[in-house]
Amino acid sequence: MRFLDAVPPYELTYDDVFMVPAMSDIASRFDVDLTSDDGSGATIPLVVANMTAVAGRRMAETVARRGGLTVLPQDIPTPVVADVISWVKSRDLVVDTAVTLEATAPVSDALALLDKRAHGAVLVVEQGRPVGVLTAPDCAGADRFTQLSEVMSRPAFTLPVSTPPEKAFALLDEAHRRLAAMVDDNGLLVGILTRTAALRSTIYQPAVDASGRLRVAAAIGVNGDVAAKAADLIAAGADVLVIDTAHGHQQRMLDALAAVRALSPTVPIVAGNVVSAQGVRDLVAAGADIVKVGVGPGAMCTTRMMTGVGRPQFSAVLECSAAAAELGKHVWADGGVRHPRDVALALAAGASSVMVGSWFAGTFESPGDLHTAPDGRLYKESFGMASARAVANRTSGDGAFDRARKALFEEGISSGRMFLDPTRPGVEDLIDSIVAGVRSACTYAGAADLRQFAERAVIGVQSASGYAEGRPLYSSW
Repeated sequence: MRFLDAVPPYELTYDDVFMVPAMSDIASRFDVDLTSDDGSGATIPLVVANMTAVAGRRMAETVARRGGLTVLPQDIPTPVVADVISWVKSRDLVVDTAVTLEATAPVSDALALLDKRAHGAVLVVEQGRPVGVLTAPDCAGADRFTQLSEVMSRPAFTLPVSTPPEKAFALLDEAHRRLAAMVDDNGLLVGILTRTAALRSTIYQPAVDASGRLRVAAAIGVNGDVAAKAADLIAAGADVLVIDTAHGHQQRMLDALAAVRALSPTVPIVAGNVVSAQGVRDLVAAGADIVKVGVGPGAMCTTRMMTGVGRPQFSAVLECSAAAAELGKHVWADGGVRHPRDVALALAAGASSVMVGSWFAGTFESPGDLHTAPDGRLYKESFGMASARAVANRTSGDGAFDRARKALFEEGISSGRMFLDPTRPGVEDLIDSIVAGVRSACTYAGAADLRQFAERAVIGVQSASGYAEGRPLYSSW
């Protein structure tokens, strides 16, 4: 990457910069390879941040199927994380996991589950075989105690799970159906496939391990028996291990890295967060393969307002990625992305992947329950990982006095409403828009892959009015 003019003498956020188009011979955005070269196995440069309100099993499954990576949070008990890893790795690479109920279940049960998946359907099964399908309109006006057999659409439209995505799309289109129950040779339910999912499976390449199973990462902190927890997570099948603390440039992080490196792990080790070249060098010297960059840019983080500590994210990523490249290592840009352009700019600055947190909290796939605001909009609650709520979760095993002391020092928002975008309510919808933006940015730079993009991008600095000019008058962005 190079600047259009002289390197500015001040620090830059994503809003402060823009990319200049260059001569390009890339004919189509589909000709761009977005595979990350940092060893994480991701085929798109997106990582779901290890936030309790964002990263769960549904998110991990869905994002990995589209090529990204989800980091399971460090404040979840290790046996639970191990169970989630096993569950994610048992999922199909094309077919989504179905929400299922028996025909005798009441409508109230279906209403509680319909919003757990973006496909918005419950498959009604008998002895493992789909016999009907239920969507929200089917439940309209029905008594909550009515059995599903009385309101479901019968029979369910089924296809063999071996049906190629292109053919499945054609059959669904021909039958004027939105989704199909995918079954095995014995007629047992495997999962669900929508027309849109069939299309996506021809565009995205799943992130899979050496055994062809979906990839998932897991996080640990720097306190306690770090080596023991790391060993347990690696044994459970975590494909990437993330050692995470808000202030990554500290001795406890270096000690934690040394303890994990002593295990001779065969998976990439990510550590952070830092915002300086020296922080990158110290973490790499201690054993990090990838360094997380970002202090204070997150939507739920109040660190800068509380402490004055942090750094504008574009400048932080630019400096840290250069330092990592000199050592043959990589950085993940963590925080501060609110639009597809921000992801593209982070990659132009040299990041191998971009971490997304609160942006994905307002989707069907995030762990929280769906709520309805007084104005009718749907939302989920999110919270920062240094907030009182997160601290309470992490210290639940401490005594009351210790918990109360630690709760005094929060640096994050404990509850925030993340509204679902009506046009992009699922995480795959957001991934579509982000990937489309990044692919197009690469074509504008004349780059066939992310390495070329970081080399060829030309960045200019703009005023606030310059940024405002680039925003369309009517846009959900």
